[in-house]
Amino acid sequence: MIAKRPRRRSILCVFGLLAAAGCEGLVLDFVDLVDENATYVIEGGRWFDVHAGTLVENDGITIRDGRILSIGESADTASVTITVNLDGEATILPGFFDLHAHYAVDLFGDGRVDETAAYPELFLANGVTTTFPAGELNPVRMRELRLAIGRGERRGPRLLNSGPYFGSWRRGWDDDAMTPDSIRREVDHWASLGAAGFKAKGIRPDHLSVLIEQAHEHGLTVTAHLDSGFGNTVNPRDAIRMGIDRVEHFLGGDMMPADRTAYASLQEFDDFEGDALRDIIDLYVDRGVYFDPTLSIYGYWGPHDPEMTEYWTDEHRFLTPYLREIVEARPPRPVNESFAKMFPIKLRTLKAFYDGGGRDLITLGTDHPSWGDYWSPFAVHRELLAFARAGVPPADVFRIATINGARAMGVDDKLGSIEEGKFADLVIVRGNPLEDVRVARDIWFVFARGRLHSPDELLAMAEGGIGPADASEESAWRPGR
Repeated sequence: MIAKRPRRRSILCVFGLLAAAGCEGLVLDFVDLVDENATYVIEGGRWFDVHAGTLVENDGITIRDGRILSIGESADTASVTITVNLDGEATILPGFFDLHAHYAVDLFGDGRVDETAAYPELFLANGVTTTFPAGELNPVRMRELRLAIGRGERRGPRLLNSGPYFGSWRRGWDDDAMTPDSIRREVDHWASLGAAGFKAKGIRPDHLSVLIEQAHEHGLTVTAHLDSGFGNTVNPRDAIRMGIDRVEHFLGGDMMPADRTAYASLQEFDDFEGDALRDIIDLYVDRGVYFDPTLSIYGYWGPHDPEMTEYWTDEHRFLTPYLREIVEARPPRPVNESFAKMFPIKLRTLKAFYDGGGRDLITLGTDHPSWGDYWSPFAVHRELLAFARAGVPPADVFRIATINGARAMGVDDKLGSIEEGKFADLVIVRGNPLEDVRVARDIWFVFARGRLHSPDELLAMAEGGIGPADASEESAWRPGR
């Protein structure tokens, strides 16, 4: 229940509609309850303390100017107040971080493009209030999206721009043409345009060391999709010694020898009690390097596990009618046998990292450039489930999805937990997600950038927005445009 309280009158309302005392017959859209200059008070329910890993009875959270003004009794304010009254079963979580939040889609099987028509609303509707794209195909477009969200022209999460890929994954990248000076200039350029960090993929050792050094000059972080050292690639162990901040997918070290690729090693790995795994985990923990395991994507490519790949909503409705007809007529994607082998190994590796002291160094990343199924914004909930299935306790699953991501990006003084003075990026869910992480899919409201959002409205805004309207628009959804 929401009450919008001018100084002398109280209006009680139900989600999206006004009703009850003093306003019979008056119907307002949910957006009418959003006032960026208002003071919000959330009453009732419980809130999640990420530090203690417990739920705390909510006596009142007061929000003004997008920040948490007080926790406990509502702070005095003479301004218009919107009160959100929660029932006892509701839970308030910090907003989720997705640090491998590909906005990229590959709708026609010939390469990826960044999707900006519907993804911002879809991320926010799923409780993802901060995204790091982990390599942008069109960094100019993605920067424009960040600025539009910041100006309030678009609804969407905080977008921590990553700029272009550094390495062979970038279209047009030429190893021989990239000198230390050219890499430094690129880092300087994108840092000046507001990049929050950088992503390397397919990068040589000499290029990575310069990228890390120059990013650190700007106080920015570097993450990377690395390999084993095979074919002049970089093993994560060596990247950690260079000073890298975060590593994605594979732990590396001796569990991935340089005589074959990381993928080849991982699908055959079975020595979970051996020195190779323990030694590389110890290196991460000793150096404070974050690990983004990206678990759930391997489930999309292997034999579909109904629990992991179920649709709890019709995700195809976000396609244009033209593209929906194309996507639904396609045959099922063939099983990738190597990914099928890797999925259970990834789960066990992640649990070993957690048990080996890495709890506070694990971050959440979805890493799914969708082909028309399993949109990235919904994948955050599949990733939460994958952590739980790996054996991570639910409280720590949500710690990973919130404060760990904030720390990894150096914004934990502002985001990642429910504390006075921090930005009020919050997700309100129906039920207790510490009993079942899937409860977090049932989102009642989302607070982000000082605004109260209805997930239903956000989803409605995104319907029919992804893909071309007809054949004449297909070229805009193919690479190089």
